[in-house]
Amino acid sequence: MEILPETTKPFKLVKYFFLSSFIVMMIFAISLTLLITQRSKEALLKKTEAFAVLLAENLNHQVFYSFVLQMALHRKEVRLRDPKQFKWLDLIVRNTIFSFKIEKVNMYDPSNIIAYSTDRTLVGKKGLGGTDYKKAMSGKNSSRFVSEDGLLKIRPGGGAATRKLVTTIPFRVEPTSKPGNPVLGVFEITQDISKDYEGIIWDQYLMVLLSIGLMVILYLILLFIVKRGEIIIERRTEEQKRLVEKLHQSERMATLGEMIASVSHEIKNPLGIIRSTADLLEKKVVQLEPQNQLASIIREESDRLNRIVTEFLDFARPQIPKMDSIRIETILEKTLHLLGTELARRRITVQKDFIPGSQTIPVDQDLLYRAFLNILLNAVQAMPEGGTIGVVVRYNSQGAEIEIKDSGTGLSEEELSKAFQPFYTTKEKGSGLGLAIVKNIIEAHNGTIRMVNSSKGGTSVVIQLPKVGK
Repeated sequence: MEILPETTKPFKLVKYFFLSSFIVMMIFAISLTLLITQRSKEALLKKTEAFAVLLAENLNHQVFYSFVLQMALHRKEVRLRDPKQFKWLDLIVRNTIFSFKIEKVNMYDPSNIIAYSTDRTLVGKKGLGGTDYKKAMSGKNSSRFVSEDGLLKIRPGGGAATRKLVTTIPFRVEPTSKPGNPVLGVFEITQDISKDYEGIIWDQYLMVLLSIGLMVILYLILLFIVKRGEIIIERRTEEQKRLVEKLHQSERMATLGEMIASVSHEIKNPLGIIRSTADLLEKKVVQLEPQNQLASIIREESDRLNRIVTEFLDFARPQIPKMDSIRIETILEKTLHLLGTELARRRITVQKDFIPGSQTIPVDQDLLYRAFLNILLNAVQAMPEGGTIGVVVRYNSQGAEIEIKDSGTGLSEEELSKAFQPFYTTKEKGSGLGLAIVKNIIEAHNGTIRMVNSSKGGTSVVIQLPKVGK
């Protein structure tokens, strides 16, 4: 019996491994999702920066040739405070960035003053370039990401946080590809990437939720499999317990049976001599002393002891059923007919619920007759003041179900649990083997037997016999 808990330990380890693996898989899936979306953000920023650099080169070309060079050819000094020059430059810039998602373009002069901006409120302001301006004046491009409300925050009500990429590029003398050309100023191009960035964030949320959803579905599927496994393991454990208990019971009964058979055989022979001697003694005593009942008592007790020994032998050496197809009702009718006089004497009525027909199942008629007789005698003894015995026979796809119930006081839970145990009895006289023999007979037919308290009082014995015998 000690091996039973061991059978469940590996499965418990599987459960723990499953739960820990699920947590690891969930963390891995979410981490992978965040990594992918982070890479998508980085790719978006690089793509936007590359576009800004190309746009800046085109802007550099257009402003240099269409504005700076033209001013030099006309021997005019660049003065963007002049409304005409500002309007001319503004027209060139806006034509260049037309149809592109450009929020703002600033042009810094070498003194870090905004000489031109598509946002005229910024024109003339100084020192706004910062470190990016210094890098551009040294000939290097740079970009920075700007988010008003954080990288992951989505405003409630449908409004998205503003995300921008500010790219700073040097404004050079054309051609810009020629090394050593002087830097005339700095272009600062601001692109609004809120929609693209918001799309990535929503994709991130969607992928996280999808990953969690898939993990939950996988978890539920695996949980269902684990639960099914638990049920199977529990069933197998219970079956193993039953088999082990049955094995132990068989071993005990085999040992006990051998002892009982040996002892009963030794008792039966001298018992027969005692019985026959008591008969002879009774005949002589009756002639000499009619009132003397000693010989009669010896004979009766010998008969009782003989029945007990016979029960011991029946229990120790159960017979193998000789199957023959027969109606269960026929055996029950025979048994009830035998008990008819006793039932009438005890004022017990019988209510039969038999289904008309010729349904038969393979059984040993003699053994089943003994089983029914034992059960019915128990029912009679449970009603000393009279009562009712109900006998019901039902047929189903598995075979036949027989129920025999009495209207007595019923049994306690302990008595019900021990009813089929050998040598257990609640009677003053009895071997306690009657129901144990009945159980052996039914199990020899590959059937089942159980005893329950009826809801209306009394006890019911329910027998299930299969359609196909052993």
